[in-house]
Amino acid sequence: MNRNALSIALTLAVALVALASMGCNPSADTNLNSGLTTNRNSAPEPVNTASIEAEIKKLEAEWSAAANAKNVEAVKRILADDIVLTYPDGTTGNKASEIELVETGAITADSWDVSENKVTVLNADAAFITGRAAVKNGKLKDPKTKQTIDISGEYRFLDVFAKRDGRWQAVASHVTKIQAPSPSPSAKP
Repeated sequence: MNRNALSIALTLAVALVALASMGCNPSADTNLNSGLTTNRNSAPEPVNTASIEAEIKKLEAEWSAAANAKNVEAVKRILADDIVLTYPDGTTGNKASEIELVETGAITADSWDVSENKVTVLNADAAFITGRAAVKNGKLKDPKTKQTIDISGEYRFLDVFAKRDGRWQAVASHVTKIQAPSPSPSAKP
């Protein structure tokens, strides 16, 4: 191929690429409805965040009260069948293990106060709540070792809720014990 033919072929290739890219411009798509979200054929439903926040806070309070009162039916209603629980010692549990703890009365406390609740609504079907729990005179009778463990103290928690079949249920929970703060290195005795 001579130099002139190569130059013409290269010019034609560049022109074809430019034409093809102009034809693929998504902003020129007249079939695209910008009012619809990706992968949906309908407009997104409005989310009533205040209503969802109130429902999640109510369920969180019911869950802690149900555990303290040994109300197994309430715990069964609040927890999803596939919930994943992570306890402060790093062990994990599921709905059956949580129900067993409630049924057997393995956890007791003089009080279980929840505060600093903050609900984050992700969409109409998903939200999570973070907060702080203070357990006074808390005891856990380990079902395996039969030893009683003091669980008094303060904890941070994160519980994830999903709306399934028209009702909210907890699908994941993580609890971390707040360790006593160490004194500042610059503090003087």
